[in-house]
Amino acid sequence: MRKNFWLLLLALPLAFQLAACSDDDEADELAASWEVRNTQWFLTIADSARTAIAEARAQWGDDWEAHCDWRMYKSLLKSQQQYGSLMDSVCIHFLQRGEGTVSPRSTDSVRVNFRGFLMPTHLTVNGKDSLAFTTFTQTYYGTFNPATASPQLMVVSATVAGFSTALQYMHVGDNAWVYIPQQLGYGTTANGAIPAGSTLAFHLNLVGIYPPGQVVPPWN
Repeated sequence: MRKNFWLLLLALPLAFQLAACSDDDEADELAASWEVRNTQWFLTIADSARTAIAEARAQWGDDWEAHCDWRMYKSLLKSQQQYGSLMDSVCIHFLQRGEGTVSPRSTDSVRVNFRGFLMPTHLTVNGKDSLAFTTFTQTYYGTFNPATASPQLMVVSATVAGFSTALQYMHVGDNAWVYIPQQLGYGTTANGAIPAGSTLAFHLNLVGIYPPGQVVPPWN
């Protein structure tokens, strides 16, 4: 009996080690799966953007931008003269165009309303499939209403490359969905509620632009 007792004690560390390895392997597999699925999600969005742009070009020629709500912009942190990966670009789907005619520069400060989402996941509730979106940051709650939202003040260059690039192609009053691949977001590093390898989606509304040296008026 005593011999069996000691054999059991000797076996426990090995069991815990195997369990820990199993948990680590499962975590690694989930992380790899998350990155792959996020990459595929961005590629699907990029395909929708490219298709819409190609169709608009085919029908409207040089006037295509007036008839297409999708845009794809290469990160301004990369050379615009050299061909790059699809993951060097952000996709923007404009919901509403503002009356502004000037875009912010990287050194400008801006006021923006935004809500950031992770890739949607499928849920089955009462036998019905639905998509669940996880919000990781926001400046407004509920349905977006510019009259009641409280925009955040930030320097354009202080944001991740994809967010900064999108801002520099927008005008005051623009309201859009912005999709950022992990390469232009937080990459392979987790950031708070954002897992490593995440494609980022933002509902973004540009409210104001303030060049360096300009006094920023208080928000009322």
